[in-house]
Amino acid sequence: MYRQFLPIILLTISNIFMTFAWYGHLKFKSTALWIVILVSWGIALLEYCFQVPANRIGHEFYNAAQLKTIQEVITLIVFSVFSVLYLKEEFRWNYLIGFLFIILAVFFIFKKW
Repeated sequence: MYRQFLPIILLTISNIFMTFAWYGHLKFKSTALWIVILVSWGIALLEYCFQVPANRIGHEFYNAAQLKTIQEVITLIVFSVFSVLYLKEEFRWNYLIGFLFIILAVFFIFKKW
């Protein structure tokens, strides 16, 4: 039973690594670009170590479109927390509205028509 939720846990871990790989360097703007690229690649390797198994296991329970949708929702949540707590950026109401429209897509993708 829990195996159905394992892909969601792995995708969450993957997205945390991905967010740091893609955006973590924004706090280190004085660091040489080639250094942040190499560090980001290293972090991205860890991300793939969770993302690939998440999709492999997840495909037993979800189709590819559903897996991608789950990943995008997780990405929005992880990124929102990251941008507020790590980058100290403001979370605005219009971001929430936009994210809610994207989450509405989850309904349409997972609804059995």
